[in-house]
Formats: sequence, C-alpha cells, structure tokens
Amino acid sequence: MEAEALARAKKKAKNEGRTIVFIDESGLSERPHRCRTWAPRGQTPMLQYHFNWKTLSAMAGVTWWNFYFRLFPGAIRSPQIIEFLSHRLRHIPGKLLIVWDGLPGHRSRAVWQFVQQQRGRLWLEYLPGYAPELNPVEYLWSHWKQHELPNFCPTTFGQLSYHARRALRRMRRRPNLVCAFWEQAELFPL
Repeated sequence: MEAEALARAKKKAKNEGRTIVFIDESGLSERPHRCRTWAPRGQTPMLQYHFNWKTLSAMAGVTWWNFYFRLFPGAIRSPQIIEFLSHRLRHIPGKLLIVWDGLPGHRSRAVWQFVQQQRGRLWLEYLPGYAPELNPVEYLWSHWKQHELPNFCPTTFGQLSYHARRALRRMRRRPNLVCAFWEQAELFPL
C-alpha cells in the first residue's frame, strides 16, 4: 500500500510538472555521535566532551539533483517549517510536491494556512506512520552523522553549528551522493 500511494504521488507530480521534494528533520547536540573508530594498539579511544544539552536542529529537502538544508537552534516548530518552505519556494522554480512524515508541526494550522496561501504551488503528501526507509533524507542524515561528523566533540554550540553546516555543504557538492540516497530509498529506480 505504501509503494502504491507514493507511485500515485509520483505520477501526479509528473502530470502536473511538479518537482518532488522529500523533507525531514534531524538534530545534533553537543554530545558526540559515537561511531566505531581506530586507536593505536592497546589504547582505548577516548572522547572528551562536556554535558551540555543544547541542540541544533536541521531540516533538509532532497530533490533529484540536490538537497537543501537549514539549521535552527532548538526544536523545529511551525515557524521554522514555514521559513524552510518559503525558502524552498524562492530557490526551486515551479510547483512542488512535498513528501514528508506526520510530524505534528507538518500538520499544524499555521503550516496548512501557509500552503493554502501558495495557491496550488505546494502540494503535500504524507509518508506512512513509520517508514524511514521510504524517505531519502533519512539516508542523508545517516551519512551526515556516521561519515561526516562521527565522534566530533565540539567545545561550544557555535563550533557544533559551524562544523555541521560545513559538513552539509561538503555533502551537497557531491551529486553522486544525492543519487545514492535515492537508490537506497528504492523509491524511484534511476
């Protein structure tokens, strides 16, 4: 059923000339995302960090050819979602089909009113309840945390923000990586 719904959405987007944009959110904190690493024989690797819990939230949209992102301090709520969508409308021409999960902020009244103000330029489709394997943005977040920022121990929130943004920009310069996210999601054969 999930694949059928997404196939209908893809067909509708093609018929209406819409650009498909998958959107998802993720976050980082000042605590490191621990990954397996190496160390000299007989020495256990040590990660030193302080116990601050400030979070950096990220929102990204993946199209066939690129991905777009915004970083926000704290949690993502309706105003940040609207800011992200309006930014996408300025940078991607034409009509958009937004595919995202059922986050309460995505279904909020403020977001719905914003979508209605766009007079048909935005069309929303929702992913099934828990289906991260259908969203290519999930693979972007996985790569970001596992390969770009593993075991990174920032000393300040500004340092976390700087390195997170730099890693995402570095990933964006690799179009083959964006294609790999689509292939992993196995939604649309390339």
